[in-house]
Amino acid sequence: MNNVKVNFSIKDLENLSGIKAHTIRIWEKRYNLLSPNRTDTNIRYYSLKSLQKLLNITLLYNNGYKISRIAKIPEDELPIVVREIVSENSVKNKAINAFKLAMINFDQSLFLNTYNSLLGDRSFREIFYEIFLPLLNELGLLWQTDTISPAHEHFVTALIKQKILLNIEKLQLAEPTKTDHTFVLYLPDNEIHEIGLLYLNYEIVLRGYRVIYLGQTIPVTSLPDIQRYYDNIIYLSYFTVAPPAEEVESYLDEFQTKVNKNGDCKLWILGQQVKGLVSTYNYKDVSTFHSIEEVTESL
Repeated sequence: MNNVKVNFSIKDLENLSGIKAHTIRIWEKRYNLLSPNRTDTNIRYYSLKSLQKLLNITLLYNNGYKISRIAKIPEDELPIVVREIVSENSVKNKAINAFKLAMINFDQSLFLNTYNSLLGDRSFREIFYEIFLPLLNELGLLWQTDTISPAHEHFVTALIKQKILLNIEKLQLAEPTKTDHTFVLYLPDNEIHEIGLLYLNYEIVLRGYRVIYLGQTIPVTSLPDIQRYYDNIIYLSYFTVAPPAEEVESYLDEFQTKVNKNGDCKLWILGQQVKGLVSTYNYKDVSTFHSIEEVTESL
């Protein structure tokens, strides 16, 4: 069975390139830049080659090339012109586009080759912030609009996780140098989205702290066990889909009564579900954050 997606709607092209469908149609009609195929019922669809071409066109367009100028470049020379553009912004866009194509085709080699080429002049942290984070932000939209399937999302996120874990392991060879806090990282019940938490694991270990990483779907009742082994614990959790926004306050109440009844630990939380937390809710030992960057600034 062939899992590779080879045909794309104009809406798919819009979602993957960021160019509006209306503009793509104008470019087709006026400049003959793309040649869609048509179904028996006369509905346009595009090949993988057309998607690749549009991503190259988009990169040039976003770097100041006029569409009339791009239209004059022979198709087989487009990738060469793209490679000649060396601005930081285009390198990022080119990498993100390559990762998208790797995802669409379940192409592990393309993902790894792109990642390794970025490592030539970037640190892992720079790759994560400049390329992986924007890519992950786009994945949500692509999934919601049916441009990609859950299988595509799982494929690319698994490879990103692999890179985070590899970099964490390198750091863990050294003993922690800071002993004023121990961080316990976990996701609440029914929460499985762990890339953000995994990356925070990397940032905290990088700064010399001890981290106990518990991972996905951990019940509140399991958390006090750690306190028998370590003092001055900061629990850190990422609420992407769970608990639901309307249940976050009751979750924090439960944390206070079951985990922090003696007031000797702290809880740091971030994620989509935290954004709805009302400003009047206040526990002195609970800190909320809006982004990974905000957490790292507090370390």
